[in-house]
Amino acid sequence: MGVRTILKFPHPDLRAKAQPVTVFDESLRALATDLLDTMRAAPGIGITAPHLGVLQRLVVIELDDGQGVHNYVNPWIEWTSTELVRHTEGSVSMLGVNDEIERPATVRVRYQDMAGLPQIAEADGLLAVCLQHEIDQLDGIFWIYRLSKLKRDRLTKRFEKLQRGAKD
Repeated sequence: MGVRTILKFPHPDLRAKAQPVTVFDESLRALATDLLDTMRAAPGIGITAPHLGVLQRLVVIELDDGQGVHNYVNPWIEWTSTELVRHTEGSVSMLGVNDEIERPATVRVRYQDMAGLPQIAEADGLLAVCLQHEIDQLDGIFWIYRLSKLKRDRLTKRFEKLQRGAKD
């Protein structure tokens, strides 16, 4: 299918909790491929199935670090460090706006690979930030809800203005 339409904020599916993947078949692989194609076209470095309106726990991440594409099925954060980092975040569902979010510097994530086999990954740096951001999305926590209400309102108004400008 290739590049699909990304839901735009404030679509309600972006605040819905995604359901666990239970079938590991060709349709899951096709969804992962569509997510990757859509993310690259956006452009972005991480995307979830809910960004496409598919409420399943699937994350695709591709950083510019030479490590390739990472697919995480049914991921959850098992452990986080006490050390925190601030990183600028945004979303393929809210292009054109971003802000700094504070998150744990290191995480351990349990997930399944595309064949359904259990995996564990530890991450720090940008990958740790991306994993937390995308797993939040799977849990129905859109990234701007990690901001203060004042910052969130300002950012939302800026995004709405950008959307109005795009329609002109």
